[in-house]
Order: sequence, then C-alpha cells, then structure tokens
Amino acid sequence: MSERWRAIGVLAVALFAVNVVARLVTRFGFDGDDTAADRVSLGMFVVIGLVLAAVAFVWGRRRPVSAWGADLAAAVGIALLLTVLVGPLLVGDNPFGGGAGTFFAQIWLYLAAAGVGVLLGYLLLTALGLDHRSQSLKRYAELRATKPRRVVRR
Repeated sequence: MSERWRAIGVLAVALFAVNVVARLVTRFGFDGDDTAADRVSLGMFVVIGLVLAAVAFVWGRRRPVSAWGADLAAAVGIALLLTVLVGPLLVGDNPFGGGAGTFFAQIWLYLAAAGVGVLLGYLLLTALGLDHRSQSLKRYAELRATKPRRVVRR
C-alpha cells in the first residue's frame, strides 16, 4: 500500500513540476507576451499528456486497468489541485485573479490533456498487444495449447 501511494505522489509531484517550470519560464522569459505565454502553456499540456501516456503504457503492462486507473486519477487530481491553487502563488499571482473563466479553463484544459495522454498511451499499449489483459489471454492460450488431449476410451 505504501508503494502505491509513493507512486501516486511521485507522479503528482512530477506533473506539478512541469507546471511550475512552465510558469517560471513564462514569468521570467516572456513576461507580458501573451502569445508566448500561450505557447508555453500549450507545451506544458503536451508534456503532461506525454508523461501520462508513458505512465499509462508502463503501468498498463503490469496491472489491469482497474488497478492503475484509480492511481492515475488520484495523481492527476492531486496535481490538478496543486497546479490550479498553488502554482499561481509561486509566481506571485492570485489563483482566482483571472476570473472564473480562466480558473475553470485551466481545469478543463488540464483534464483534457491528461485524458488524451492516458487514452493514447493505453490505446498504443492495447494495439501492440502488450496490455495486461492481452498478455493474460496469451498465457492462457499457450497453456491450453501445450496440454495434451485426454484420450477417452470406450
């Protein structure tokens, strides 16, 4: 159980770190340039999606979706809360300073990037036949194929 929460915490901190780096780059590199800030934000969402795609790919090989899906959702939820509520404070902004529209847009964009990333990672894993279920079915088929048939005498 401790190992499970450690993995969730590490993933949440990694996703939050991506956001912090993007905020610091925007703050010190492109202060006042909205176009550049939008590009950095887009890059942040792409990186978050790629990280989650890689995690879904790796975790999906070892465990069934029901086991790692909840862990991934918990990590994304924690990272989302940190990103929306703590992230702006690190660069001197108010989390609600941009208004409700900006606040909820951050949430929806983050969830969209996370969802697309997880979906792409898992679909790639499934398409390659490396997911937990496919491997279990493959082992079952191999086991059934190697057993000799029982001869029934009359």
